[in-house]
Amino acid sequence: MTSSVDANFSPRKAVVLLVIINLFNYIDRYILSAVEPEIRAALFAPDDPAAMAKTGSLATAFLLSYMVFAPLFGWIADRTSRWLLIAGSVALWSLASGASGLAATFGFLLFTRILVGIGEAGYGPSAPTIIADLFPLERRGRVLSFFYLAIPVGSAIGFAFGSAVEQSTGSWRIPFYLVTIPGLILALLCLFMRDPRQMRPAASDAKKTPRPAMADYLRLLKTPSYALNTLAMAAMTFAIGGLAFWVPEYLRFRGQPESGRIFFGGITVVAGIVATLSGGWAGDALRKRVRGAYFIVSGTAILLAFPCTVAMIYSPFPLAWMWMSLAIFFLFFNTGPANTALANVSPQGIRSTAFALNIFIIHALGDAVSPPLIGWIAGRWDMNIAFLVVSATMAVAGVIWLIAAQFLDRDTARAQDVPQA
Repeated sequence: MTSSVDANFSPRKAVVLLVIINLFNYIDRYILSAVEPEIRAALFAPDDPAAMAKTGSLATAFLLSYMVFAPLFGWIADRTSRWLLIAGSVALWSLASGASGLAATFGFLLFTRILVGIGEAGYGPSAPTIIADLFPLERRGRVLSFFYLAIPVGSAIGFAFGSAVEQSTGSWRIPFYLVTIPGLILALLCLFMRDPRQMRPAASDAKKTPRPAMADYLRLLKTPSYALNTLAMAAMTFAIGGLAFWVPEYLRFRGQPESGRIFFGGITVVAGIVATLSGGWAGDALRKRVRGAYFIVSGTAILLAFPCTVAMIYSPFPLAWMWMSLAIFFLFFNTGPANTALANVSPQGIRSTAFALNIFIIHALGDAVSPPLIGWIAGRWDMNIAFLVVSATMAVAGVIWLIAAQFLDRDTARAQDVPQA
């Protein structure tokens, strides 16, 4: 909490740095999606029917390493300086992103994406838990929504930046090179930050509990709000991760010009910013008046996203752009509330591990599977059918969140009553 940290420490500066890092986190991820058609043309034969499934597996390789290493780094983050862990993680993924541009073979590119995943696995569980430590329940949703603005903005910049640089230079490699130095600078800045847990007054030492035990983690898995929220986020991630990876190819399939990728990036920025901030504000505003408000907001929004996605698939352009904008808006509306609920029902002493376990599950069941699945379906039928099949999981996510709403307030209260490490 803000009251328990050093008076000379600025929570706002910590949040700003974490937001900028998270921005580059998603820029690095989505540059690959932006230049996927060019990578496929450079590394595979034009008549290779498995080419799309193979490039889709680049996303899977990244996500497998990300989700496998996240629990390990979450465990470490609960026991050591999270800022030091973040610094090393950002440096690793920045260097690996630059190395992606050097790839002359599919195998080497696959290896670099695995390293990017390992680097991001050290960041993912640590950053939101620092924010959760710095801000009370009443403000946490809005602050975390600001942090998660990096998802739509960074993703959109990755798409637009990757496409623009590739089109202007004629090389899909250059965008990967250009993100390396800024990432290393951000990693260096982390070394000057202090972990909130290291700045508590000495009087609080007596209140500290022993190191988290296995029983604490088992109790977390038995918490309905945590378990159901994680399943809903997995269903959402299955849909969003698969669809987002293939947007450049989908726009090409629908006959849109290359500039459509940049236009899509612009839509994602605007809709994502408005939706992410609105979702966090709505969750905080309704928390004291509506039971399970964060899950009600998340579930309602993603249930609206599903028909908008279907309408996009079956509408001609430019009308399809309108439905795409609405689908993106409703998809990002749940980002702040869902992650705030995750933080609120996780005791502070195991919060990094809670986020890490969530990362493992949502990617194992979500976007580690959907990109190659879409590539497989599209290679045998077409992109419309592939998008329709995968987007159905949005409705599944919405139903799970609405069911989970009945448990959220009780589980939040229980987590706050647990002695804090």
